Amino acid sequence: MTKRDYTQEFKEQILRECQEVGNVAVVARRHNISPNTIHTWRRKARRTGSTTPLPADDVKRIKELEARLAKISTENDRLKRIVAEKELQITIMEEVRDLKNPL
Repeated sequence: MTKRDYTQEFKEQILRECQEVGNVAVVARRHNISPNTIHTWRRKARRTGSTTPLPADDVKRIKELEARLAKISTENDRLKRIVAEKELQITIMEEVRDLKNPL
């Protein structure tokens, strides 16, 4: 059995597809990849937050982690805003629903 190198984009595409389908075995069969390989990618992605390996140098590793943290923090803030807007919309709709004569 030969070792194959996959691009980071391909790994991320496979992981997204597994998340959408919900079944690693089906995706592995479709792309002719071992399910164990996909499970390894998932484990690495969960552990480090990405399929891209971290640099070996400590300084570079810390900078990379800080960049990832900043990106995740920005995304988290954006999602919090979206949730707050949706909660406000739900509250307004509930108040309109509870009015006796909304028109």
